Amino acid sequence: MGFNNWNSTHCRAEFNEDMVKGIADLFVDKGLKDAGYQYVNLDDCWALPSRDAEGRLVPDPARFPHGIKALADYVHTKGLKLGIYTSAGTKTCDSAGFPGALGHEYDDARQFAGWGVDYLKYDNCNNQGVDARQRYTTMRDALKAAARETGRPLVYSICEWGQNKPWEWAADVGHLWRTTGDISDTWGSMLSILKQNLPLAPYAGPGHWNDPDMLEVGNGGMTDTEYRSHFSLWAVMAAPLLIGTDLRRATAATYDILGNKEVIAVDQDPLGRQGTVVSSAGGRWVVAKEMKDGSRAVALFNESGRPQRIATTAAAVGLPAAAGYGLRDLWRHETLHTAGTIAAAVPAHGTVLVRVFADRRWAAHPPAVELGLADAPFVQAGRPAGLTTALTDLGRVPAARVFVSLTGPEGWTVRPASPATAVAVPPGGSLRTRWTVTAPPGTPTGPHGLTLRARYSSPSGERVEETLPLTASVVVAPPSGTSYLSDLPWLTATNGWGPAERDTSNGESAAGDGRPITLGGAVYAKGLGVHAESAVEFYTGRACTSVTADIGVDDEKGDRGTVAFEVWADDTRVASSGVLTNAAPARPLTADVTGAQVVRLVVTDGGDGIDSDHADWADARLSC
Repeated sequence: MGFNNWNSTHCRAEFNEDMVKGIADLFVDKGLKDAGYQYVNLDDCWALPSRDAEGRLVPDPARFPHGIKALADYVHTKGLKLGIYTSAGTKTCDSAGFPGALGHEYDDARQFAGWGVDYLKYDNCNNQGVDARQRYTTMRDALKAAARETGRPLVYSICEWGQNKPWEWAADVGHLWRTTGDISDTWGSMLSILKQNLPLAPYAGPGHWNDPDMLEVGNGGMTDTEYRSHFSLWAVMAAPLLIGTDLRRATAATYDILGNKEVIAVDQDPLGRQGTVVSSAGGRWVVAKEMKDGSRAVALFNESGRPQRIATTAAAVGLPAAAGYGLRDLWRHETLHTAGTIAAAVPAHGTVLVRVFADRRWAAHPPAVELGLADAPFVQAGRPAGLTTALTDLGRVPAARVFVSLTGPEGWTVRPASPATAVAVPPGGSLRTRWTVTAPPGTPTGPHGLTLRARYSSPSGERVEETLPLTASVVVAPPSGTSYLSDLPWLTATNGWGPAERDTSNGESAAGDGRPITLGGAVYAKGLGVHAESAVEFYTGRACTSVTADIGVDDEKGDRGTVAFEVWADDTRVASSGVLTNAAPARPLTADVTGAQVVRLVVTDGGDGIDSDHADWADARLSC
C-alpha cells in the first residue's frame, strides 16, 4: 500500500522532491498512514539521462536537489518507506531514455539500498530481447546481495506487463508482478484489467501477489461511483493499493474512498486469498474473497451502464449453513442480518461490498432489506410513466412500520398509485408500490436521478433508514422504418479507450478524434467506432425487429489484437460474430431484436487481453 506518481504526473516538472515530501506529509496528516499506506514511490524520470564516470545513476538535481538519500531519510522520519523505479533494459520507458539496469543490476541494487530505498519497481522497456525470467532473476539476486551488504531488503515489484505469464514462475523471484498492460483513467481500461486479473487468483498469496496496476482513484476520468468500484474490486482481488493521484489536489470524496479502513481490511486480510468469481452473467458480477476469520467479502459489481439487481447466497460464496448471517456493508458502515440471501440493486458501474459471516447473534441486528425497481425506468417527457418499487425483507424477522418514498428532479411529478406503507413486511415478503412519474415536456433525453428512501423498524424497535439512488432514462420512441444507429441517441456507451464515436473510427482520446471508418480497404460514411471492451445501448421500446451492420477491426491502426462482436436484446444475446482479427474482411452481421426494450452492441477483446482492439459497426442500422 502506498503511492506512485506516474498516473498523475508522468514526467512533468511537478514530479520533484517537494511533491514527494508533500505526499509523505499528507499520508500522516490525512490518516492514510494509519489506514495502512506505507510506500511513497518514485516512477520514471527521477535520474539524469546518463550515468556518471563511475557508471552510477545520478538523481536529476533540478527535480531532487538534495538527492535520493536525503529524500529517503525524510520519508523515514514520517514512519514511511521510499520506493524507486528502473527498467530491466538498457533504458527506461520514457521517451527521453533514462538509463536502465540491464548489465548494471548489482551496482544499481547496491546504490538503491545504500540510499535507503525500500521498494523497487522494475519495468520492461528496451530489454534487448533478453529472456524475461533471466532479467528479473538477475535483479532478484542483486537485491538479495545488496540486502546482505547493507541490511536493507527491498520489496521487488516485477513490471513486465504479464507478457511472459510471470504468475507461473515469479513466486520465488519477486513479491508482486504486473499481470496486464498499463492502466489508464477510464472505465474501459479498468474493466479490461479486472477481467484479465480475476482468473489468476490461484497464483496469489502472502508474499507473492498479482498486480493489476496502480489505482486511478481521483484522477478525474471516472465518476466517484466508478472509483468506488475500482477500489472495492482491487481490494477483493488482494491487489497492491498504490495511490495514483496527486493527493495535494484530491477531493474529500477521493480521501473517503482511499481511506475506507473496512475496505482496506479486505485487501490486507492476512489469509491473503484473492477473490474468485462466483457468477458473471449479464454484467452482474459476484466476486467472493475468503477471509481469515471465516467470513466472506462479497462484491456485487454491476458492469453494465444501467442499474441491475445482483444476488447470491451465503452458501454460494462458501459460508456454512447457519440460522442467520451478519451482513456488514463496508461503504455504508452498518450491520444487518440476512437469512442467507445477499442482494442489492446496484447502480450502473457500481459495486456493493459486504462482509458476510455466520452469526449466532443474528437477532441482535435488524433485518436487511433489498430496495429496487421492479420494472425498467424509461420515461418519455410530458407523458406519465408507471414505475414500481419494491422493498423485500431478506432477514429472519419482519420489518415493521415500513414507509417508502420516491422523489425525482426538480419539476418532475412523482405520486404513489398504491400503498407506500405497511405495518410489517414478513421475511421473504415485499412491499411493492406503484408510482406515476412524469418528466416535464422538454426534459432532455438521458439519465436523470431519482431517490428511493425507506424507513422501518426491527422487532426490538431499532429504526433503520435506507436510501437508494435510482436512474430514470428519458427516452424518445424509435422512428419507424430503418435508421442508422449513429443518428439515434444512445442510452449508455462505455468504451475501452476514449469515447465511442459516431460515423468515425475510435481515436482513443477526445470525442471527434477518429478517422473515416475503414474495413478491408472499404470506407464507410456511417457507423459506430469503438474500442474493446465496449458496449453501446439503444432504447427500442419493443417496437423494432432487426439490427444489421458490417463488422470488423478498423484498418487505421493495423491492430494485432482480436475482437468479438455481440448483439443483445434485453438480457439475451441474439447474435455473435466469433473471434475476428484485422486480417479478416468486413463481415455482415444481422440480429433479430423483436420485442426488445433495449438493444446492446458489445465488442469484447476476443479473449487475447491485448489492448489494440479498434472495432467498427459499419453501416449499423435499426429497423422498427
